[in-house]
Amino acid sequence: MLFKQSRHRLAHGFTLIELMVTLTILAVLATVAMPLSQIAATRQREEELRRALWQIRSGIDAYKQAADEGQVKKNIDDNGYPPNLSVLTAGVKDAKDPNGKMIYFLRRLPRDPFCDCPSSSDEKTWGLRSYTSPPDAPQEGRDVFDVYSLSSGIGMNGTAYKKW
Repeated sequence: MLFKQSRHRLAHGFTLIELMVTLTILAVLATVAMPLSQIAATRQREEELRRALWQIRSGIDAYKQAADEGQVKKNIDDNGYPPNLSVLTAGVKDAKDPNGKMIYFLRRLPRDPFCDCPSSSDEKTWGLRSYTSPPDAPQEGRDVFDVYSLSSGIGMNGTAYKKW
């Protein structure tokens, strides 16, 4: 009868040692998983940055090509690059179309994923480089030749996000 009572008591719950071992195992697993999830989140943001830079640069190149082909009106002293980023989404009138059809280069302007500035517009999250500025010291000017991230962070590949 004593044997039945002790067996019955064990079936009702866990001992304190069993609970402590379980919690220790869960804590170890959580400390291993946390850095991995942070790395995955950083990789995702870096991929978003690559994609956004590619989209904007493709839009800038398409605008330049349209300007060189005479679809976008430009002055004789203009180089054909867009005056700002918003013109890529707002569109321009096709100079070759008598009906004034609009040409759009981007559906929407992507936001810099590394910018922690929710009050800034999408265009203000990017650094702008004009055609006349040197590549090692980009500055804004009359046109937009290139864009770069304003983040001061370093990528997982060891290159600063500004230089991507």
